[in-house]
Amino acid sequence: MKSPSPEQILHYAAYSLGLKSYLKTPGDGRHHPSIPASGLLWTVVMGHILRVASFARLEWLSHSAARGLGLPQGFSDDTLAYFTERLDASATRAALAAALQQAKRNKAFENSRFIGLALDGTGAGHTCKSPCPMCHPVKDSKGVVHGSLHYFVMISVVGTGLPLAFDVEPYGPGDSEYAAGQRLLKRAVPLLGPRFADYVVADAKFATAPFLHAADEVSLPIVTRLKDNLPELYAAAQARFVSQPPHATFEVNGDRVEVWDAEDFAPWEALQWQWVRVLRYRQYKPNGTVVEAYWHTNFSIRQVGSLSLFRIAKSRWEIENPGFNEAKNLHGLEHIAHHEPNSMLLSWLLLLLAMLIERLYRVRYLHRGDHAVRSAIDLVYCLWLNLGGGPSPDSS
Repeated sequence: MKSPSPEQILHYAAYSLGLKSYLKTPGDGRHHPSIPASGLLWTVVMGHILRVASFARLEWLSHSAARGLGLPQGFSDDTLAYFTERLDASATRAALAAALQQAKRNKAFENSRFIGLALDGTGAGHTCKSPCPMCHPVKDSKGVVHGSLHYFVMISVVGTGLPLAFDVEPYGPGDSEYAAGQRLLKRAVPLLGPRFADYVVADAKFATAPFLHAADEVSLPIVTRLKDNLPELYAAAQARFVSQPPHATFEVNGDRVEVWDAEDFAPWEALQWQWVRVLRYRQYKPNGTVVEAYWHTNFSIRQVGSLSLFRIAKSRWEIENPGFNEAKNLHGLEHIAHHEPNSMLLSWLLLLLAMLIERLYRVRYLHRGDHAVRSAIDLVYCLWLNLGGGPSPDSS
């Protein structure tokens, strides 16, 4: 395998994903800067690709013998803190959306019948420092505060075999995951454009009339988990399906899947839909495990069959492992480089940009010919070796 250089990744990001203009003018809010914004921005992005999230470690890297990153020389961790505090989030959000649009034009999702958007919330960045406006106190069972945590909702492309998160919406005390999710959906979908995605999928906590109506406002069908938070609909679906044999049975990746599917359930009073479709599935795994779940949607059976709706429902999990877990465990989502709201937001957005560049480069650009897709850690090692040093201690 020929080792890809950091310059190759930058070239691919700038030209194939249409990021050249953004990397030059990323929305820098500093007055009379002595170090160009493009160099500092690329420092943070490459840091996440190399799995170095700490601003102090990035300062060390800029002063080290490693070359080929395109990093400016002689800056400090305070420089990155000052820079990210004043960086405009809207420019980075627009760049992420534009990169996804370009990836779609480049046929990155050409083998996918449906392109979905999944939303979910998480916590990251635990700290024992003085709270910022976005800090949520972490309390034990006795009410004693043990530091603070930060929460946000993330949105990701799913259902394509290439999950790509592209925006986050933080929420502080007095706000909620539910409200943040609505703001995120209403902002993110217009940035992508009206024909980019085919559906939204979310967990049961978003299965409320206002959120479903928010999906209607952006003209996307929505699929959400059905649990006892909607007791009347849940009870009606159980009463009907439990007494019936499966409507269809499929083999999916070695599992036997039984489905029950009907589109004539009555909406609850606050929901302004004419009808509600409910899907129940029982998934039998080879080890004997049985997974059962109910989902509801405004997709008609004519639009999406039972098997496709099952796959759409399962695509929600792509925001978990390839999204939250890899971002936290590999790219430093849990780390607070600078404890200031805008700096944290930009660090999260630039982390998503780094993951988007890395995945598209590795899975789509490098995957040419008949060889297998390179693993993420292979690319990390190749990059470090190309810099003339071994893997960073932070890349375990």
